[in-house]
Amino acid sequence: MRLVRVGETTSEVGRDVRAALTSWGRGDAVAGGVALLGVRVPGFGSAVEAVVLLPRGVLVVIGVDLPDPAMRLEAPLEDRWRVDGWPIARPDGPVNPAANALGATAAVAAVVRDKQPRPVPVGTVVAVGPYVSRVDQPAADRERGVRILHPEPMTLLAVARELAAHSRPSPIDELRRVLAVLHPATTLTDEDLLAEGFPDGLSPEAGAERTTILPLIPGRPTPPPPPAKRRPRLWPIAAVVVVALLLVVGIAVAVSADDTSARAPGGPGAAAADAVAFAGRGTASSADCAAHTDGEVKAWLERNGCARLIRGRFEATTTGRRAAVLVGVLRFTGSTSAAELRTVLDRPGAGTVLDQAAEGVAWPDGLTPPFQSALKAAGSEGNSVKLVQVVWVDQPSTPDDPVLREIAARAMRLTLAG
Repeated sequence: MRLVRVGETTSEVGRDVRAALTSWGRGDAVAGGVALLGVRVPGFGSAVEAVVLLPRGVLVVIGVDLPDPAMRLEAPLEDRWRVDGWPIARPDGPVNPAANALGATAAVAAVVRDKQPRPVPVGTVVAVGPYVSRVDQPAADRERGVRILHPEPMTLLAVARELAAHSRPSPIDELRRVLAVLHPATTLTDEDLLAEGFPDGLSPEAGAERTTILPLIPGRPTPPPPPAKRRPRLWPIAAVVVVALLLVVGIAVAVSADDTSARAPGGPGAAAADAVAFAGRGTASSADCAAHTDGEVKAWLERNGCARLIRGRFEATTTGRRAAVLVGVLRFTGSTSAAELRTVLDRPGAGTVLDQAAEGVAWPDGLTPPFQSALKAAGSEGNSVKLVQVVWVDQPSTPDDPVLREIAARAMRLTLAG
């Protein structure tokens, strides 16, 4: 862990935070990463104890000083705190000392979202002191990626490993874009960052991304792709194959026209798309995520909420055919919420993001894509969950259509601003 002192501590317990981070030592043998101490976050307005940039996540650390040491702290995010059964009274400040913690995290998450193509998880740590033996925190707050604790070295390390669990580490070039906003005067070299566990962007692990194709029909699993066939490697066998092909080539040419006309476009005999062209057809953004979803997804969002929902419409063209594509991105302030929603989406018929047509916003050119029969896919991007729906515009869609599957996979790489 490389410590960079940007500003002074913002609380007395901030000294314990710095001592805990220092104890991890330099390099990635324990944790790795870069901790910006006392940094002022753009869009938040004040400094925080630390922004810890780990290879697989980001922690925003806020310091809160209690009136006295405590054996037990009851610390809900949206209600009054109690120390050993007594409510905290602060006539000069908020009843809840951590009231601004999520605001700081949202500001850091916005920077990460803007500067990294696939944002890493951003979690919140509220460090309390001078000493607390036990912290009682509601499960719902923990699910939002928030941890309230006394900053001992191993406790803070355990939280870092729990919240910073992205599927791929951030390459150096992406990290530098974030550093350029949070600490433009940094003097860290690429060698420094490599030593802290950030790859140079050339490793296969740096490009890993998880995507799941969801069932088209509730309860009906999507058929797995056929297993790859092993290619014969012996020259004698290859020679036999060549001779056989020469013998039948005349027959193949004679029947090729009939065979082509017998296969329906997009059916099982169709080849996967060689090239897909996407044309944007408008976007929409809303903080009321549940209002634009349905099924179990809607019910889950009504209970848990999300930071923002961004919906993008696209028309995809490939092999002379047109498909309508709806991309929905649900952004969260904590990685735990995104992971929980993914478990909901993995269930057949869990629901999805609604097209704007359900709200009276028609598609351009008079299109009416039948998204109720669309192929659906879901993927994770740091603190975000991405849902893709793809349907043919002028022909029926099937769940085993390899071209639709390819369009969905490529749509996962589209970036929506907002």
